[in-house]
Amino acid sequence: MGVQLHRGAIAEVVIDFPPVNAVPAAGWLALADALNAAGADPDTRVVVLAALGRGFCAGVDIKEMQATAGHDALLAANRGCAAAFAAVYDCPVPVIAAVHGFCLGGGVGLIGNADLIVAADDATVGLPEVDRGALGAATHLARLVPHQLMRTMVYTCRTVSAQDLYRFGTVLEVVPAHLLRDAARAVGREIAAKDPLVIRRAKESLNGIDPVDVKRSYRFEQGFTFELNLNGAGDRARQRFVEGGGASW
Repeated sequence: MGVQLHRGAIAEVVIDFPPVNAVPAAGWLALADALNAAGADPDTRVVVLAALGRGFCAGVDIKEMQATAGHDALLAANRGCAAAFAAVYDCPVPVIAAVHGFCLGGGVGLIGNADLIVAADDATVGLPEVDRGALGAATHLARLVPHQLMRTMVYTCRTVSAQDLYRFGTVLEVVPAHLLRDAARAVGREIAAKDPLVIRRAKESLNGIDPVDVKRSYRFEQGFTFELNLNGAGDRARQRFVEGGGASW
């Protein structure tokens, strides 16, 4: 349980926080550390980011936040998410996200910063942040879906399917769930066969021409989460979630 790092030319970083991969604050930092370690290894040619269990990632552990007095858990989760998302983006080699089941909230931050995505046919992606009294990762959702759909998804908390993302061209391929890791490794082998120095420079150059600074824009979004928490809206929404209440007022 936790974050697993399997080293090799095709390194694998695996998320495992049962039952739904709601990642605690320390888990986001562990994820960042694993990604940084994989990228720092000169033998690594590519990283596959995957998960065990029912879904890829349910976002932050809201129950942990509500069980912790004060703002420490919220601040730790936000800093942890920023570190993990940046670790995907800044990884010196390409990162392949292997996504199955639900990918929500912070999970969108991870796959939105990945270099490419392979998805299981049961995968869905969404940002329920508004229903949780928070904001964030629209920066990364905007890299996955058209702009107006991104806005609709933020306001309504609707999800999109892996098949939708494939039609948009942001998912490389959609495969049966039991073939997901094999499909991700197959793409990894294709990349790993290239000159490793050229691939690392290609990753650096592609980050350099990005039109949006994803780290700065995400931190801008997080500022509104802090504001919502300070005025009480964030805490009310999280408590409704913990108590099993609906999203509607």
